[in-house]
Amino acid sequence: MKDAILRLLPQPILELLKRIKKYFRNRKLATQKNNQQYLTKEELIIQIKNSGVVNGDHLLVHCALSKIGYINGGALTLIDALLEVIGPEGTLLMPAFPAKGRNKDYLLEQSVFDVKSTPSQMGIASETFRKIQGVKRSFHPTDSICAFGKEADYFTNTHFGNITPYNEYSPFRKLCNKNGKILMLGTTLNGACTNLHTLEDAVIFKYPVYDDKIFNVRMIDHFGIVHTMETKVHNPVWSAKRNCDALKPLFEKENVLSNAMIGEAKCMLIDANRMLEVMIEYYNRYGVTMYTPFGTNNELINS
Repeated sequence: MKDAILRLLPQPILELLKRIKKYFRNRKLATQKNNQQYLTKEELIIQIKNSGVVNGDHLLVHCALSKIGYINGGALTLIDALLEVIGPEGTLLMPAFPAKGRNKDYLLEQSVFDVKSTPSQMGIASETFRKIQGVKRSFHPTDSICAFGKEADYFTNTHFGNITPYNEYSPFRKLCNKNGKILMLGTTLNGACTNLHTLEDAVIFKYPVYDDKIFNVRMIDHFGIVHTMETKVHNPVWSAKRNCDALKPLFEKENVLSNAMIGEAKCMLIDANRMLEVMIEYYNRYGVTMYTPFGTNNELINS
């Protein structure tokens, strides 16, 4: 009900609500800091392990840092804790998308993507991670991923040159191939679960979720060489129809995700490959998608 109401509100009202929410959240964090009520790296490690993350995991993290509560050392402490839990055999990944809003609006501004210097707009943790020495970034103009660890090259090295960003050459699909996990750390399926898009590139998708326009984007690689790449972006009209959180009961029923708490943040740990398998199965059987979470004809409305 809440999400349905929010989708009806004008954009200026939504932006105002976001600013008010951010103000009160920052004030709460400042109070926690002043009162020395903070999370340590050691506490984070325990809680991350309790969420189900284990040594050797390839882990894509979507993070709303402020929802965790005040962390002593901030984003770097969280990143250190995540890396310690997954260990040298694991890989840590975070989205590093450059657009603040819709990808279509971003590319219509004739934006140039520089893999080394274009900042991530996916939050403080993501931008902090991007800047760490040794972190690799996939060469994609709208849906880049940063990675550090054993399989960082594998996850990032074939994203360039694909007309859609979530196909079998993307980090998102490769996460499924490697039986990786997704940690929604203080984020929701609606707000951040990009791997839901893997369904759209894995089947003959019956909804026109990609915009008709094909963009030819200028990009600058690690050596300063300029490239161009054609890419599609999601259709804003169809993006407004998404109801991703309505898929959560199905994913819980099919053992796709488990719930946990890290600090003050509600979290979900998702099996990336299992999620894709379930999405394909329920799409083929009932037409379930993030746009039609109860099936083409609401077959699953009471299930």
